[in-house]
Amino acid sequence: MAIAQPASRPVNPRFSSGPCAKPPAFTLDKLSGAALGRSHRAAIGKAKLKAAIDETREILGIPADYRIGIVPASDTGAVEMAMWSMLGARKATMLAWESFGAGWVTDVVKQLKIDAEVKEAGYGEIVDFAEVDFDTDVVFTWNGTTSGVRVPNGDAIPADRAGLTICDATSAAFAMDLPWDKLDVVTFSWQKVLGGEAAHGMLILSPRAVERLESYTPAWPLPKLFRMTKGGKLNEGIFKGETINTPSMLAVEDYLVALDWARSVGGLKGLIARADANTAAVSAFVETHDWIDFLASDPATRSNTSVCVKFTDARIKDGAAFAKAVAKRLEAENAALDVGAYRDAPPGLRIWCGSTVETADVEALLPWIEWAFEAEIAAQTEAA
Repeated sequence: MAIAQPASRPVNPRFSSGPCAKPPAFTLDKLSGAALGRSHRAAIGKAKLKAAIDETREILGIPADYRIGIVPASDTGAVEMAMWSMLGARKATMLAWESFGAGWVTDVVKQLKIDAEVKEAGYGEIVDFAEVDFDTDVVFTWNGTTSGVRVPNGDAIPADRAGLTICDATSAAFAMDLPWDKLDVVTFSWQKVLGGEAAHGMLILSPRAVERLESYTPAWPLPKLFRMTKGGKLNEGIFKGETINTPSMLAVEDYLVALDWARSVGGLKGLIARADANTAAVSAFVETHDWIDFLASDPATRSNTSVCVKFTDARIKDGAAFAKAVAKRLEAENAALDVGAYRDAPPGLRIWCGSTVETADVEALLPWIEWAFEAEIAAQTEAA
């Protein structure tokens, strides 16, 4: 039997997993200080780009000897720069348990044609890191944005590894405690946990990654946008805000505003706490409703940002159609926007619970999920 609609809606129904919700109380006038119409190589442009790098280091606690660069093409560009520039010096190991990790496998195996071992796990599961040879170069996502599965910690990564660890952390950075000493290359994009604008990526390199760049030349030609060395030495300018191509100074200003907000809520600890509180609200709902469950089977590997759930009721005839119909009902009622599962993922909902989302909005959404579920069950019964 269908139930009555909840009395209230989320104040902000934006639960998209990218671009994600802007920080609370964001308004366009906060961007009034942007260096619009100015060269990114002018003093004001360089200062803002350098501030974006320095404040990222401060909030994330990135070691002083790690380089941080702003690069083109979002997280995808950053990952591709790392793989095309560094892989091939030794055997690689590719780890994949969701769509984006699988995409990196395709690039390495089919495009670069590198000698690589591929270890995969299905949606909701994760590769066993204890079985990974870290004397190879290992490429993996820290948080599976399309599966809701994350690496629980870096304990299995040895300190004395011979290979590089290349980590796509795009929906993990600013919401999870990354073990920097275990990661040689880390990438993320502004439009995820901090709700920044798209098109720019962050590339973070350990001293070991820099050594690889300066000692190894790939067998294939590198496009200009991928080149990080000059005359066999690291192009340090990239890691001081001298971007390879022209950045959007409006997007840079937006990122700086987001970083200011991050500090106002307690920095990294505060951001993690906000994401954890959002995910706890979803968890409490799942525990008290037997027709819904997390896609991630192990609580230790469940994401606190891209929270993926599935419908488990035996009355559902077509899981994909049912989940799409529920998401459509939620959007029509302005209760939740863009919460359908990723196109390659199993049917269900994907609720962004990153730090810019208010817990009160997550709590207000959950009764609407129940309403939409019951309404669709009733519609399915009537159609039969």
